[in-house]
Amino acid sequence: MKTIYLIRHAKSDWGNPGLSDFNRPLNQRGKHDAPLMGQQLRSLHVKPDLMLSSSAKRALETVTAISKELGYPNHQIQFEENIYHASTRQLAQIITGLNDELDTVALVGHNPGLTYFSNYLTDDLIDNIVTCGIVKIELEIDRWQEIIEGIGRKIYYIYPKMY
Repeated sequence: MKTIYLIRHAKSDWGNPGLSDFNRPLNQRGKHDAPLMGQQLRSLHVKPDLMLSSSAKRALETVTAISKELGYPNHQIQFEENIYHASTRQLAQIITGLNDELDTVALVGHNPGLTYFSNYLTDDLIDNIVTCGIVKIELEIDRWQEIIEGIGRKIYYIYPKMY
């Protein structure tokens, strides 16, 4: 059995039009929500074997805040530039390339790709993973390469406004 947590980055700041999309930081709400959701994951006893994140600034800030709450060492976070603007196919390629010794993976990324990937993995569709929303999906597989459409089961979808 494999488990994946799909985590959309927290709310970002649009206040500086001179910044590229890739370099936008979190806004105040995002800086509040990311640790809050990390605390929620901790209360659910989440212990990822790997935290994998887009290297965009808002994703980096999100994964750093969540990992701190989970006690996951920052130096072990893996950053993957291809997660930024990734399609379902690209996200599937990233996940199927993971080491099979890893059973629980948290992936921090962006919409619309993250929502599309969640809907690819499960038949329990989500319209839109909101900022800092987290979808837990269990996969009845032994190897990441066994991922196919509809193989997952959504266990929960949580987001900041629930708390």
